[in-house]
Amino acid sequence: MRLGLFMMPMHPAQRDPVHTLQEDREAIILADRLGFYDAFVGEHLTDRCENVTNSLIFLATLISDTKTIKLGTGTSNLSHSHPTLVAAHAAMFDHLAKGRFIFGISPGALASDAEALGLGLAMEERNKLFAESIDVILAIWEREAPYDIDFPGNRFKVTTAQTLLPELGRGYMYKPYQKPRPEIVGTVVAPHSKGVIAMGERDFHPMSANFLLPHWLPSHWANYAAGKSNAGQKADPADWRVARTIFVADDDKTARRYGRDDPASPYRFYWEKLRGNMMRAKRHVIFKMNRDEDDSAVTLERLLDQLVLCGTVDSVVHQILALREQVGEFGELVYAGMDWVDPQLGRRSMELMATEVMPRINRAIGRRRP
Repeated sequence: MRLGLFMMPMHPAQRDPVHTLQEDREAIILADRLGFYDAFVGEHLTDRCENVTNSLIFLATLISDTKTIKLGTGTSNLSHSHPTLVAAHAAMFDHLAKGRFIFGISPGALASDAEALGLGLAMEERNKLFAESIDVILAIWEREAPYDIDFPGNRFKVTTAQTLLPELGRGYMYKPYQKPRPEIVGTVVAPHSKGVIAMGERDFHPMSANFLLPHWLPSHWANYAAGKSNAGQKADPADWRVARTIFVADDDKTARRYGRDDPASPYRFYWEKLRGNMMRAKRHVIFKMNRDEDDSAVTLERLLDQLVLCGTVDSVVHQILALREQVGEFGELVYAGMDWVDPQLGRRSMELMATEVMPRINRAIGRRRP
């Protein structure tokens, strides 16, 4: 099983972005040194707690400071830009990174971002923009100039026919460094998401968000496998990423304090904000045991108890293996990055995760294989 990193990122609103942006860079540089396979960075335009407005710009600052880790948009919010811009910028980034690039995509879920861009607040519009955009991006990468992209029902028409000058190279756009394209990853949040069926059909790879209670996760794999079957292929668990919120400490007392109980815990801050966000967006079913459960059951303490894997190395190994027994085989465990309230503890958790937890997980998985 691979180990990845997902940075939303999220920091207290009063912290200076000058410091939080550097802190997030340090986390990914550390992940690279520790052998993490990939790192995904999210983007939002209008949330003071989430400091990255463009994940490609942020990740570009890390290319020369990292060696092997793959750098992933987590995600590029496709409703925010014309697909020509996204296709050109992502392809250029792939060349800058010499293939150490994963194209993470989503519609963009933050309502205040949509309002600032003059979009409708309903997710239906953003989902439609997303579907139209990814079709055009892939067509740009697949076709030659002048492209002549004009799909039925798609608002985005792309051509350079009137201005194409082959002898000067004008009218041409980058194709990705990776052939035929980078790996495309979609973050999946909703239980029983129909979008993950489409991912399977199109050979995109799912990342199940760390937001969901574990019992919802098998629905993602079932739908992904159905999509692959629709395409005449068999789903490979190696393509499924599962993100979880994890804190590893040298002793139980520190793990419990920093991971859950301390009012200043970054994990408590994170889940308090996520709970509020999802409740306001009416998407908090992800925190319920079933769809009909009363909203009053969605407490901060439930989220900390069920969605934070924290403890010593022994305890976290046990919790991850239990998760795998519950949800089935998956190819990558994605560690959710937090604000470094205590930088020493934040770094130590990542070190223990990479150097002690994951080797033991993989040895245990190997022993259990037939």
